[in-house]
Amino acid sequence: MSSLTPPTGAEAWMEAALAEARAAGAAGDVPIGAVVTGPDGEVLGVGRNIREVHGDPTGHAEVVALRDAAATLRERGDDDGWRLEGCTLTVTLEPCAMCAGAIVLARVPRVVFGAWDAKAGAAGSVFDVLREPRLNHWVEVYSGVREDECASLLHEFFAAHRRGAEG
Repeated sequence: MSSLTPPTGAEAWMEAALAEARAAGAAGDVPIGAVVTGPDGEVLGVGRNIREVHGDPTGHAEVVALRDAAATLRERGDDDGWRLEGCTLTVTLEPCAMCAGAIVLARVPRVVFGAWDAKAGAAGSVFDVLREPRLNHWVEVYSGVREDECASLLHEFFAAHRRGAEG
């Protein structure tokens, strides 16, 4: 688990991720949002869950945000746009194993997240893919940024989903 102090800007980045999460929920998808910021704090990519909307099992907020950031860097002429070195990924929920693997492969050095995922988290709760010593890249993890707000979005979404299924 992480006890590090989040980097400067983490609260604002989480606000942007929360806006993406709210948009995902409004579209009927699980309300998870993510942003990728560059070394200077500029937002390079955004993402929200689109699994249900697009019928895409890889449509997790983190993967969408990583793709968007890489596209931004390529548009700027960075031939190595897929390497997100120096960037920070901020996400409302602890990344799963798929997303953690994508983060490692994209060479993202920092992840900031809000709520822990006790069922599928891969940043310290169930697994710790981001800090696996046998991998070629390790990630600094900052947890619990606006945790209650991030968790509430998910709890409210699933409570409404259960009520709808019962009715």
